[in-house]
Amino acid sequence: MADVQYFGIRHHGPGSARSLVRALVSVRPDIVLIEGPPDANELLPLAAREDLEPPVALLVYAAQSPRSAVLYPFARYSPEWQAIQFALQSKLPVRFIDLPQSMRFTVTDAPADAVAEETEEELIGDPLRPMAEAAGYGDTERWWDHLVESRAGHDTDVFKATHEMMSAVRAELAQPVSIREQQREAHMRKSIRAAIAEGFQKIAVVCGAYHTPALAADVTAKSDDALLKGLPKTKTAASWVPWSYERLSYRSGYGAGVESPVWYELLWEKRKAIGAEWMTRAARLLRDEDVPVSSAHVIEACRLADALAAVRGRPLPGLTEYNDAAISVLGSGNALNLDIINRRWHFGERLGKVPSDFPAAPLQQDLAALQKRLRFPPKAEEKTLDLDLREANDRERSYLLRRLRILGIEWGTPLQHSGGRGTFHEVWKVRWQPEFAIALIEASRHGHTIEQAAATFVAERAAAGTATLGSLIQLLEETLFADLAAAIGALVAAIENRAALSADASQLLDALPPLVNVHRYGNVRETDVSMVAEILNALVPRILIAVPPASVSIDDDAAREVWPRLRAADGALTRLDNQPFISGWREMLMRVARNDAAHQLLAGYANRVLYDASAVDFDALSTALELTLSPGNAPTVAAAWIEGLLSGSGALLIHDDRLRELLDGWLRKVSNEHFVQVLPLLRRTFAQFPAAERRQIGERLSNAGARSGPSADSPTDFDEAAARAVLPVLQLIWKPKP
Repeated sequence: MADVQYFGIRHHGPGSARSLVRALVSVRPDIVLIEGPPDANELLPLAAREDLEPPVALLVYAAQSPRSAVLYPFARYSPEWQAIQFALQSKLPVRFIDLPQSMRFTVTDAPADAVAEETEEELIGDPLRPMAEAAGYGDTERWWDHLVESRAGHDTDVFKATHEMMSAVRAELAQPVSIREQQREAHMRKSIRAAIAEGFQKIAVVCGAYHTPALAADVTAKSDDALLKGLPKTKTAASWVPWSYERLSYRSGYGAGVESPVWYELLWEKRKAIGAEWMTRAARLLRDEDVPVSSAHVIEACRLADALAAVRGRPLPGLTEYNDAAISVLGSGNALNLDIINRRWHFGERLGKVPSDFPAAPLQQDLAALQKRLRFPPKAEEKTLDLDLREANDRERSYLLRRLRILGIEWGTPLQHSGGRGTFHEVWKVRWQPEFAIALIEASRHGHTIEQAAATFVAERAAAGTATLGSLIQLLEETLFADLAAAIGALVAAIENRAALSADASQLLDALPPLVNVHRYGNVRETDVSMVAEILNALVPRILIAVPPASVSIDDDAAREVWPRLRAADGALTRLDNQPFISGWREMLMRVARNDAAHQLLAGYANRVLYDASAVDFDALSTALELTLSPGNAPTVAAAWIEGLLSGSGALLIHDDRLRELLDGWLRKVSNEHFVQVLPLLRRTFAQFPAAERRQIGERLSNAGARSGPSADSPTDFDEAAARAVLPVLQLIWKPKP
């Protein structure tokens, strides 16, 4: 009769892994069965490769719908990983026996989960919490860590004790086990029976501790077959992918995660000096942040951790004791300094490695080849990448990052930069996330290379007909800068069609600045932007037709939406320096400026642009201003016109004495009632000016007042007291913004 032994472990527990290795050496099984996805059984022999460096994960996905995907992570200290290594080194058969994902996937378009493993907490809450609290611990994680993972004993009796404990827990559970858990355990029992039928005499079963009572229970094959009958089957594929310590923590949302993967790594590798190593690591990271920490701090913190363990009745200091000691000694009682280094302290920057010749989707293989050729390896730590687009390698790195962004893989995020080296300069924030592996699998349906997949995605987006003109323009910018020549034609056609059908002036105006930027800066990246010129030739005339009707008979809110778009479009056309476009733009603004039905904010802005370009002279501007400021118009109308005229810059009032005096004269003539209405609007206008401009305007007004002081020709009835009464209000207007 076969001897089946069950080893209940905690996923990613170093103490469980250490005890498991000793137990397997002692038992010397004929076969090792592990809770895991049978879909990936063919990949298990690859785990013997030395260049496969944990943390890694098995990615299992539905072949016809890669969105349905799950990940099974492993660290070097994961008991399952150590069981795999033991079996491969001992040349023993090793299999996964959990319910296959092919029977779990329901193929939909829903986004994939990051991980697959369920834990006891996810299934039934936390069944061990009462035992942890009875033992004097605040949570189960601390209790289990001290009871199992941090234990120093070399015996293997822990598995027997764990099995008895879990048997009692499951017997006392108030709520029944879910049907999915029953199916998982039924499949594991079925796999054990299959191994017995094959003639294996000593069978080692490695699974989550919660499952051992169910697997050892006397359940008939007929009952298990009934539970599994009728489950749908989906074709699946699997591959090894790199993983990170941060994604191995429960803070990442991984249900089977641990609090501190780096701490567990030290438990696995440095049993005798773990406290000193942990505190030294913290001290090193704090010194990197210019926090003064000495070796004396480390020694004292280790002593305090030992004392805390003794006071709390713990056999050894655990993570809680060392963290508390670090706050008290290294942080002087304040956790702020430790919070600064928390991520690097507990998670590090560890990212696993998977050999490039391992089975993988074509898109994954292409990306790995590009990363190698461009000397651009993926890393878990966040770093700033400075690219010089004049260099071929840096330019190709930019292409790669942009193509991945198009596919929804945000390996890099472009940053704004000031000064530096001009338009050939790009700054990126890059950080590789392990779950990008799922996005790569999903993107594989678009093509077998990154370039092909990105181009196909753009073409499909262009053909869909659901995107707005602005989003198509943004996609064109990304497409051009990603050097996806194959997709540009279809995208340009979609933009031209959408522009031809659009009568929305706001959408047309929004499309202009990014197109101009592409046209101006594309050549720096050696990008062909000739098609952009064709779009501009069709777009600009439509803007010139659409803006005047969009400027009339609108309320204040609508005008304030159009105004910044007009300013952005004017700046874009100025940078483009296309004289026919600029001439048409000024003619259009002239129609707005002379239209009595145009909103005064936009009419004032149109006059400002035309006056700056010398398209209207001062006499024409003063006539328009006097008409607007006439007593027949409400003061709020006049204030809106002035706001548009000044348009965020006070330079016009500084250098144009006649205009300044004209506005000053109008303000002096406004009645007290109207002045109260106008004051908030004028304050908003002048608040947009830089403090230096406001100061200069005040100085010019002060000098003008001095020059026009009392003289022989001045009237003798000047009321100086009344004039002084106005000064506090004027100070409110001209006071620099804090």
